[in-house]
Amino acid sequence: MTAIGRSELARPYEAPVSLRNGHLQTLLASASLRAGGPNPMLAAAHEMILETSAGVRLLGAHSPQTGPPGRGLAVLLPGWEGSIDSTYMRCTGRALYRRGYDLFRLNYRDHGCSHRLNEGIFYAVLLDEVFEAVAQAAALAAGRPVLLAGFSLGGNFALRIGRRCRAQPIPGLRYIVAVSPALNPAEATTRIDRHPLIRRYFLKKWRRSLALKQALFPDRYDFSPALGIKTVLGLTEYLLAHYSRYGSSAAYFADYTLTGEALASMSVPASLVTAADDPIISADDFEALRCGASTEVVVHRHGGHNGFLHGWPLRSRYEADIPDLFDRICAG
Repeated sequence: MTAIGRSELARPYEAPVSLRNGHLQTLLASASLRAGGPNPMLAAAHEMILETSAGVRLLGAHSPQTGPPGRGLAVLLPGWEGSIDSTYMRCTGRALYRRGYDLFRLNYRDHGCSHRLNEGIFYAVLLDEVFEAVAQAAALAAGRPVLLAGFSLGGNFALRIGRRCRAQPIPGLRYIVAVSPALNPAEATTRIDRHPLIRRYFLKKWRRSLALKQALFPDRYDFSPALGIKTVLGLTEYLLAHYSRYGSSAAYFADYTLTGEALASMSVPASLVTAADDPIISADDFEALRCGASTEVVVHRHGGHNGFLHGWPLRSRYEADIPDLFDRICAG
């Protein structure tokens, strides 16, 4: 393991022999069986629609503690084509809720059951609306600490939010965790297309999402020429050419790339954790990051994408590490 700084997320992680395959870890990370059993966070949850200054509406779920006030508010951001109900969101949220935190889980536009809320389609560059929604969610903490955790693309969003906080602070935001963050979206897209199972997984979800959007807004969208495209990059380029201001996928990806010195101006302390065997995210981009002293980068040998699983019932290491880290931050 390579680590810069020390946090609970930097504790040595040794994957069981049966889970020392990055593809297997990646597939199991989203397996619904991991989210089985009682989940008091879900029992306490109620949906909220957050409206931004531009009129964008994003759907979230707020789970306040039912007893004494929570020790803080944890805001969770899913990966691309994930949602507030993704396995890793449910499992991490459950662990944090049981530790005494209020939870807010946020969908991006066109994620989860939110396609009806906005006519425009989702792009990963839409930071303004996600930033505003997180700031609105943070206000629910009512002066208590706010902790932010994002997974994959959610990790990218969380880090961009932390960077923007230098000029536009979110009151109460104390720490950011980015699990398997997509620092280099162009490379991540290439790697997704390289692996048939992963490519089919994302294309199936994305096509379903586009078909639903078209059904809701038939006068604006006709995605039928695009639904037969067989790569994520190809579908990205089609949508950019027909429904965006971008002239190329390279220009689009560049607008949310976080490599090199992109995180040097982070004003919120943060931990980034990834795995060298992640089939989607290249560890080389993490090793080459040039960050400030309050940003920690951890690269474990194994763990896949959003995985870091151990034992039955396939709990993830970050389900324990993130609550431990947040406890220490809130006590400090």
